[in-house]
Amino acid sequence: MCGIAGMIRRPDEVVDADSVHRMCQAIVHRGPDDEGVYARGAVGLGMRRLSIIDLSGGKQPIHNEDESIWIVFNGEIYNFAELRRELEERGHRFYTHSDTEVIVHLYEEHGADCVKKLRGMFAIALYDLKKDSLLLARDRLGKKPLHFALRDGRLYFGSEIKTILAVRPDLAEIDHEGLLQYFYFGYIPDPSTAFSSIRKLPAGHLMEFHNGEIKIRQYWNLPEYGTHPEISEEECLGELEKRLQEAVRIRLISDVPLGALLSGGVDSSIVVALMARESSKPVQTFSIGFREEKFNESEYARKVAERFGTDHHELVLDPDLEETVTYLSGMLEEPFGDSSMLPTYYVCRMARQQVTVALSGDGGDELFAGYDRYLTAMERRKFDPLQRLFGPVYRKGIHGLIPAGMYGKNLAWNVSLNERDRYLDSLSFFPALHRERNLFSAEFVKSAKTLPDPLGEWQRLYDDAPAKDRLSRLLYLDTKTYLNGDILAKVDRMSMATSLEVRVPMLDHEFVEWVTSLSIEWKFRAGTRKHILKKLAERVGIPPEVIHRKKQGFQLPLVEWMRNEVKQKFWSILLEPRTLQRGYFKPSAIKTLIDEHVQGRRDRSGLLWRMLILELWHRNFIEAGANWGATRSIPSMESREFRKFPAAESAVTH
Repeated sequence: MCGIAGMIRRPDEVVDADSVHRMCQAIVHRGPDDEGVYARGAVGLGMRRLSIIDLSGGKQPIHNEDESIWIVFNGEIYNFAELRRELEERGHRFYTHSDTEVIVHLYEEHGADCVKKLRGMFAIALYDLKKDSLLLARDRLGKKPLHFALRDGRLYFGSEIKTILAVRPDLAEIDHEGLLQYFYFGYIPDPSTAFSSIRKLPAGHLMEFHNGEIKIRQYWNLPEYGTHPEISEEECLGELEKRLQEAVRIRLISDVPLGALLSGGVDSSIVVALMARESSKPVQTFSIGFREEKFNESEYARKVAERFGTDHHELVLDPDLEETVTYLSGMLEEPFGDSSMLPTYYVCRMARQQVTVALSGDGGDELFAGYDRYLTAMERRKFDPLQRLFGPVYRKGIHGLIPAGMYGKNLAWNVSLNERDRYLDSLSFFPALHRERNLFSAEFVKSAKTLPDPLGEWQRLYDDAPAKDRLSRLLYLDTKTYLNGDILAKVDRMSMATSLEVRVPMLDHEFVEWVTSLSIEWKFRAGTRKHILKKLAERVGIPPEVIHRKKQGFQLPLVEWMRNEVKQKFWSILLEPRTLQRGYFKPSAIKTLIDEHVQGRRDRSGLLWRMLILELWHRNFIEAGANWGATRSIPSMESREFRKFPAAESAVTH
C-alpha cells in the first residue's frame, strides 16, 4: 500500500527527480516507510510506501528483466501468488516477492488488459520505454484513487490532487461544474474534481498516454442484475457464506499486524465473525462511540466482540471539533460534505496504534439494499399515478408560489417527480437548478444554468442500468456513484491520513458479481433489507439484538454539536464578509438557515456543515495558493475516553 505520483513531460524535456520527490512529499502520510523515484528523460515515476508485503524487498519503482517496463503501484493484489506461479511457468524471472512485480510481467503477456486478471484494489502507473507509453489503471469499484492533469502536452498524475499541485500550483483553478455537483451530492463524482484542469480516472477504467494524447476506456462494469438461476434459500445461504469466507480469507495475507473496524452493524460484524474462523488468535477489533447515546453504537460492537472473543478497543469520541475539522479539511483537496469522515478518521487512527491493516464491512448496503432510502423509494411508488397526472403542473405553476421554508414544500416537489428523479431529488442537498434556487444568488443561478445538469449523468446511469426491476437500478446507480465517490473516497482518505490500510471483503469483485446476479428478492423481501445477509448473520452467530435493531449508520451528533460546542466559531466563518462575497448563496439565506438551526426550529446541520466545508476548502486550496501544503497540527487524542476489552479466556471456539 502506498501513494503514487509522476509526470511525463514533452519529448525534448527532462524530468527533474527533485520534482517527483516534491510530488511524493505531498503524500508522505500514505506511505511513511519509504520513497522511490524513477526519472529518465521525459518520464518520472514516484511512490511513497506503506510496507505490507515483502517488507525488505518490495521497494518501488519495480521493473522487468531488461528494465524496459517500470511501475509504481498503490494497492493489494490478492491473487498475486497464483499469478506469479503462472508467469514463472512461462519463463518470467522475479527479483522480489511483492505483488507489484506480478503486474509488470502480466503486462508483458497481456498489455493493458493485464488489469482484468487482477483481484484486489489498485491504482497503477506503468511506463513502457519501448512503446514510449504510460498506462494508468484504477480498480473496478474505485477503492484506490487516481488523478491526472494534461496541460501544455505534459501529463501529471497522483493518488491525491496534492501531488499535482505540488509541482503545478497554477492548476488550482476552480471547476464550477464540479462545485455544482458538490452542492447536489455533497461530494464531486468521477471524473470531475474541484479543479478545472484535474480529472479523476473513473473506477473500472484504464488510460493510455502516448504521443501527447490520452485514450480512456472502461475494462469492467457490473454485470446484469438478477440473472442467477432459481435456487433454494439454503443453497443461496451456503454459497453466500462460502464466497464471503473466501473474500475475507484472501484479505488476511499480510506481513504486518492486522485487525478489523467494527461498527456494531451487520456487515462489519459478519466480517469479524469470518475473520475469527480463520485466525488462530483473537482478532483485534476497533470501534468508536459517542457520549450522546442516540448516536452511540459501541454497545453493539462490544456484544459482537464478546461473542467472537476479540481483543477489542473502544474510543468514546468527544472531539475538539474545530481542531479536527481544520486538520481534515486541509487534508482533503476537494469539498467533501460527509461528516462521518470524522469518526472514520478517529477509528482509523486508533486502529493504527495497534495494526497496519484493517478489514471493514463497507459495501453491504449497496449490494444488499441496506439503506433507509430504498424503503422510502419503494414506499413512494404509491405516488406514481399522482405524479403522472399533476406533477408537471405543480412544478411549473405552484411550487414557486409556496413560501420558502414552509413545511412539506420539498416533499410536495419530490412526489411530483417520476420514480427516477424522485430518488435523485432525495439524494440532493442543494439542487440549485431545481427546487432550492431560493438559497442561491441570482448571479450563481444564472451561471449554473450554462453548465451541464448535475443530474444528467445519474439519470443516464439509472436508465442504462443492467437491471429490469426498479430497486436493482437504484443499487446499480449507488454502486457507480455514492459508493465510489463518497464511501470509498472517505475510507481511503481518512485511513491513509493515519497510514492505515483498509481492506473491504464485500467489495471483492468476484463476490460483487455473484451478489449482483441474485434476484432482488434475496436482498429486499417484504420490506426487509439485506434479507439473505441477515440470514447469514444468524448462521454465523451474530447476536440477534445486533441483527434486528434499527439501522443507524456511521453518524455524528452533528445537530447538537452545531447548536452548542462549535456554533460561535463556525457561524462566524459562514457570516464573514469573505465567505458571503463568494457569491454562491444569498447572505440572507445563510442567516436564515443558522437562525432556524440554532433556535431549534429546523435541523439545518447537514446543509450548514456542507457550507462550512466549502468555505474551508476555498481558504485552504484557493486563497492559500502555493502555501496550501503548510503543516497543520494533528488533532490531539489525549482527552478522549479509551477502553480496552482483552479477549476473554472463554472465547467462542471456531
